[in-house]
Amino acid sequence: MSGALALVGDVGGTNARFALTDLDAPQPALQHLLALPNAQFASLQHAIEHYLAQVGVRPARAALAVASPVGQDEIRLTNRAWSFSRSELQARLGLAELRMLNDFGAIAWAVPSLGAQARITLHGDPEAPLRGPVSVLGPGTGLGVALLVGDPARGWQVVETEGGHVSFAPIGEEERAIDAWLTAQHGRTSNERLLSGKGLSEIDLVLRGGARPPAPALLPGEASLARPPLRDPAEIVAAALDGHDQAARRALARFCAVLGSVAGDCALIHGARTVVIAGGIVPRFVPFLRSSAFRERFLAKGRFAPLLEQVAIHVITHPQPGLLGAATALRAPA
Repeated sequence: MSGALALVGDVGGTNARFALTDLDAPQPALQHLLALPNAQFASLQHAIEHYLAQVGVRPARAALAVASPVGQDEIRLTNRAWSFSRSELQARLGLAELRMLNDFGAIAWAVPSLGAQARITLHGDPEAPLRGPVSVLGPGTGLGVALLVGDPARGWQVVETEGGHVSFAPIGEEERAIDAWLTAQHGRTSNERLLSGKGLSEIDLVLRGGARPPAPALLPGEASLARPPLRDPAEIVAAALDGHDQAARRALARFCAVLGSVAGDCALIHGARTVVIAGGIVPRFVPFLRSSAFRERFLAKGRFAPLLEQVAIHVITHPQPGLLGAATALRAPA
């Protein structure tokens, strides 16, 4: 066993990322980072044991971030067919301590450790000290939302939430059409249904006119009006940035506008002085986001627009904020 080195993990639907962190170091840092494809392992335990065998360390403490609620002993990943008992996993790995974190809760823990070089500032002073409360949100496979409260003097604490699943509030005809389509498919439209990779694909489908009900049975000689397939979100972003695909630019612009509305709502709900946007999607098109209606929609809260004018907004560019946040959380009191 190693007393100073601890295991940290960030487990998504496709990959599980692991690293070691030295708890005796002045600041949280990551060592021996490795990403493993989940499909190669029968369980999270097997993936962890494979990683520890690779690095040749048996730590006594660990913090794992997973894309699911973590309040119970039994944990089921939202986007992966893995489930486990927290207490059983701790015992089988021989850990004295195992902390489980929601994936966006882990990202929120990382925020105080991020310097100006690990973020892009959309509004506010890039060099100003972090001011809480901080709303942390971001689109990826889903839409994560967390709240960071405190300050450097008193310390920071994270409130994990499932805020990505609150109801979507459409504005304008395009968003009402998107809302109607998604509600027809799922019975309800949450913000996550739009602000995610699949959500961008759905927005693109609707705005291209492809959101039609299944065609009825055809008579002999009739031509099929098959619904066009969903485009990959990475393809939509690339086509929008290239500038020649107007449908892709329209979809990405609508995505940015909705993100602005939701970020403004989060700031009002949390009483935030800072908003931090994370996730795997937005850092790919920050210049596009700047030129979009994001800021306009962020401020479009009636008489509370002047309050939101004072809120700093940053985009995280650190490659592994979930792992860094898990390393930071291990240093905080349990």
